[in-house]
Amino acid sequence: MYKIILASGSPRRKEILEQVGVKFAVWSSDKEEIITKEKPEEIVKELACVKARDVAEKVEGKAIVIGADTMVAIDGQVLGKPKNEADAKAMLQMLQGNRHQVYTGVSVIIKTDEKKDGINTAEDKIIIFAEKTEVWVYPMKRKQIDEYIATGEPFDKAGAYGIQGKFAVNIEKIEGDYYNIVGFPIAKLYARLYEEGIDILNNTDE
Repeated sequence: MYKIILASGSPRRKEILEQVGVKFAVWSSDKEEIITKEKPEEIVKELACVKARDVAEKVEGKAIVIGADTMVAIDGQVLGKPKNEADAKAMLQMLQGNRHQVYTGVSVIIKTDEKKDGINTAEDKIIIFAEKTEVWVYPMKRKQIDEYIATGEPFDKAGAYGIQGKFAVNIEKIEGDYYNIVGFPIAKLYARLYEEGIDILNNTDE
């Protein structure tokens, strides 16, 4: 049986894992996020790895440590979380009436407890991937953008919106994984771990 640890304080990632029935603990990483990559899919994988490694170093025994990071990109420009109201407004002005991409990078570190003469001899198994979803946003009037910002919802979300929240009325269509936009491509994570012989929905010693 593995300890499953989510190396993220995101309430949305926590909700998705709870929704599908995974039993896990949350250990948030406080490691400084330094970006050295340029492409969105590489940036999110890099940041997910930072989070997973930081937490994995503090964990003993059999464990699955999951780090994730989500970013929005439009016309090659990466959008993180807005710093303030003006930043949120600028992001939403870019997104309205256009298509953009949401990338989530996931890093999974599988720690075993194989030992020889009391010494852990197993190397950690590492799985890294990024998922992309295309999103189309309806055109929005300035008043609509201002009213959405006034809800306070944009400020802890990449791209300044939450598809699972009040912004849902502005989404024309998506192509790809909905849960990836929320911040956690759970189906791909489940499939990749299942390929390794690990079923996170039935995490037992049997």
